[in-house]
Amino acid sequence: MATSFSLGSRAAAGLTATEAMLPVALGALIVVLLVGALVLRVRRSRRPAVLVDGSNVMYWHGETPDIRTVRRVVRRLEKDGFRPGVMFDANAGYLLFGKYTHDPGFARHLNLPEDRIMVVPKGSQADGHLLAAAADMGARIVTNDRFRDWADRYPFVTEKGRLMRGGFQSNRLHLDN
Repeated sequence: MATSFSLGSRAAAGLTATEAMLPVALGALIVVLLVGALVLRVRRSRRPAVLVDGSNVMYWHGETPDIRTVRRVVRRLEKDGFRPGVMFDANAGYLLFGKYTHDPGFARHLNLPEDRIMVVPKGSQADGHLLAAAADMGARIVTNDRFRDWADRYPFVTEKGRLMRGGFQSNRLHLDN
């Protein structure tokens, strides 16, 4: 006798286990394609690419998340000769604006092309996507996160200079290059 397991409403719809897993596999493929697209967009420039951990940076100036903080960091990076891409957790729009916000909304707020913004899918954190993109691009990451939980998978996070820390002192932005 074959072992069976419940697939809930999908089984009732007559789907096999393989068919029931299709949405999960499709979702994973979409995430991989979105990260790959961000990598290609930021990589196109001759200026060095840098990825901004938007969900971390938005807390740098005070204890309340603020899009203006991310905007100031992006402008400074551009002034310093970098080509920034910004990645956010799915809940960043709720924290900043009280509603879900996707790539186009953040692009408008940051005055960046939409193709240099990525809001990761609901249910996933930006960290893994951010680190995968940075590893693929050889890019630095602007963040105060140390990614200790990720160091085994992404050893570059322990290399000097790969993580660019920053913050505000006396209302002035500083970035540790």
